[in-house]
Amino acid sequence: MKVLSNKNNLQVLHEDNHIIVINKRVGDIVQGDKTGDKPLSEVVKEYIKEKYNKPGEVFLGVVHRLDRPTTGIVVFARTSKALTRLNDLFKNRETQKTYWAIVKNKPLQATAKLVHYLKRNEKNNTSKAHLKEVPDSKVASLDYQIIKELNNYVALEINLHTGRHHQIRAQLAAIGSPIKGDLKYGFDRSNPDGGIHLHARKLVFVHPVSKETLTIIAPTPDDVIWNAV
Repeated sequence: MKVLSNKNNLQVLHEDNHIIVINKRVGDIVQGDKTGDKPLSEVVKEYIKEKYNKPGEVFLGVVHRLDRPTTGIVVFARTSKALTRLNDLFKNRETQKTYWAIVKNKPLQATAKLVHYLKRNEKNNTSKAHLKEVPDSKVASLDYQIIKELNNYVALEINLHTGRHHQIRAQLAAIGSPIKGDLKYGFDRSNPDGGIHLHARKLVFVHPVSKETLTIIAPTPDDVIWNAV
């Protein structure tokens, strides 16, 4: 897939009149938050305004988010019609999301389905995975397979069945395989860039207007470990 870059350092994976898909970098926040840091949504608005010489305010709808330390595919809506339909697609789980993760400890099984009950802790912004239902928990399900064994790490491909807060991070930590760099979930040291080795690799969905099936693939960040995968 051709990746378009520009002076804002955006990696544009797909762009048309109704949607724009970006390959998010480590540290980008998708939408504004209490940090006051400039969000990716504003950078994309500036890119559209400049590229198409648009007067006035640019419409851009945030459809979904990725955690700040993760990388990969983020979809934005460029029209209100696309936003409404995309919101429904994501809410109704009518998308196929595939992630790649680099973990420290090799899982006991090369491929498996994980089902946990996640309980969110608002105070420290984490979720804990329980094997049995606990009060205020939500069921979380994914399947993974080992795609490559590296010298000190293992690369996994993960397909999500539910979309819970920090789901992949919490579930992999629960089986003893925390994601590289993820101090919050038990990895022993941080990555130099403050990110974690979790990447939203592939997204398959039906275009909200043209109705064609889109398959988006995001190149991994350029670092030694990802390059080995």
